[in-house]
Amino acid sequence: MHPYRTHKCGELRQAQVNEQVRISGWVHRIRDHGNLLFIDLRDMYGMTQCVIDSSSDLFAEVEALRVETVVTVSGGVVKRSDDTINTSLPTGEIEISIETITIEGPAQVLPMQVAGDSETGEEIRLRYRFLDLRREKLRDNILLRSKVISSIRRRMIEQDFVEFQTPILTASSPEGARDYLVPSRHHPGQFYALPQAPQQFKQLLMVSGFDRYFQIAPCFRDEDARADRSPGEFYQLDFEMAFVTQEDVFAAIEPVLEGVFREFGKDKAVTEAPFPRIAYKESMAKYGSDKPDLRNPLEMVDVTEAFRDSGFGLFAKNVAKGCVVRAIPAPGGASKPRSFFDKLNNWARDEGAGGLGYIIYADGEARGPIGKNLEAERTASIKQATGVADGDAVFFVCGMESDAAKFGGVARERICDELGLREKDTFRFCWIVDYPMYEMNEDTGQIEFSHNPFSMPQGEMDALENKDPLDILAYQYDIVCNGIELSSGAIRNHRADIMIKAFDIAGYGPDVVEEKFGGMLNAFRFGAPPHGGSAPGIDRIVMMLADEPNIREVIAFPMNQQAQDLLMGSPGFADERQLKELHLRVVMPKVVKTTDAETENPAKPE
Repeated sequence: MHPYRTHKCGELRQAQVNEQVRISGWVHRIRDHGNLLFIDLRDMYGMTQCVIDSSSDLFAEVEALRVETVVTVSGGVVKRSDDTINTSLPTGEIEISIETITIEGPAQVLPMQVAGDSETGEEIRLRYRFLDLRREKLRDNILLRSKVISSIRRRMIEQDFVEFQTPILTASSPEGARDYLVPSRHHPGQFYALPQAPQQFKQLLMVSGFDRYFQIAPCFRDEDARADRSPGEFYQLDFEMAFVTQEDVFAAIEPVLEGVFREFGKDKAVTEAPFPRIAYKESMAKYGSDKPDLRNPLEMVDVTEAFRDSGFGLFAKNVAKGCVVRAIPAPGGASKPRSFFDKLNNWARDEGAGGLGYIIYADGEARGPIGKNLEAERTASIKQATGVADGDAVFFVCGMESDAAKFGGVARERICDELGLREKDTFRFCWIVDYPMYEMNEDTGQIEFSHNPFSMPQGEMDALENKDPLDILAYQYDIVCNGIELSSGAIRNHRADIMIKAFDIAGYGPDVVEEKFGGMLNAFRFGAPPHGGSAPGIDRIVMMLADEPNIREVIAFPMNQQAQDLLMGSPGFADERQLKELHLRVVMPKVVKTTDAETENPAKPE
């Protein structure tokens, strides 16, 4: 007999009754029924009940076990009586009568509970992550992650994509986030950078003649944590294709995403390919966001002209100053009490807006603060533009275009939830396309890349030379699901001359481009094919499929919000020997000390 197990803890059934077996696992729960002691023994595959009675010489030893102790149990498989069958367990029709037990790994008193659903603080969970991972829900999330990655890999290979591994130690690249730097021992004062993405390498693979690349790629960005973003590192399905248009890229990845979400989405509805394409400008106008949640049926409408020179003086004055007015329909809103509208108005004020004006359409009239002060033909035009009817209401946001879009998007989500309109049990995908190539930095007035700097501008060199930079669109796209961005991508700029010109407009001279991207730029000079790709985030995909609100619940060993690994104690200090080998010296930031008097009586501003 094997020294540890003949079967896993989830395998035994009635077919094994009367067999001598051996299983190993963790003591999940101990139940004392007087003359009988029951142990639920758990491994990754399931749970088996083991039993021993007080007549056994081993009873005292078993009774003294702590939960989470690792043991090996040998004994005969016994059929449970009908009244003790546990239908919630696959092994619930049998149990093992303990004949021998070996303690493989004793457990101390636990700092957190593994069995049950008791809540534990995040710091304890991350410090003792190896215990946290034993809990059923988190274990299932990590196993789901493995299955999702395997499914993705299979689907990509079936489409003739070839898996590559690109370097981890590479050069710094301005990709929109801070790099993690690694000092070089052999080259004093010089640093490697951990890749924010394998962007340049995957493009170089296309230049090298490989037609379809993919990788489950680790990426490293020194960014602050969010519920849907882990600090430090994350994984993405990175892929690239040669000789393709934007539509070819979409056609390649849509069946992968649709298939994975159907396979692991627990029977939730999934958008069928081809996914809707929404231009960036349209998305901002309708949804106030380039990450629209299409489960929300509400769409904003521009009703600026209905208020120009109108009797509603506040909006009329703002429109004359260049503001716009966005309308958000509220189906069935007329049936809501006054408190419903007051609540939303107060919420808007708390958000920093002046309020949330509205019109109620009922009994052929336009009511409410705006309805009473706006001419009848204007309220009628708003009714027609928004598609509402008697019994509905319309909310309004007024401000400069970017501000109105941003707050209107937030209000649209709030109104949807207040009315209970959000579609349930569904994954709604869409592509956001036609991003602006450039944007203006409001603080500096400088032209900057708005998205991926390696994207091909629509119109190529002619657009760069003859258009206002802020009017140039790029072959850039994001894929969004339920309001969460899963991926950015683009058709790449594969021409050295266009690349130099594109960076020049953003303030990077040819010398800077040669220094930062010399390897890729030089490759383009020796024959580069048109190519493009994308990189859906693995962590976010699994987070959505597991229906988890926080991305840390689908990562085996995540950092906390301060980018610390509490389990391994990183980041940590390097000793003097290590620093000397790397030719480094640590200069700690100065701490400004205050006197007691300053602490007790802080200076007031003049």
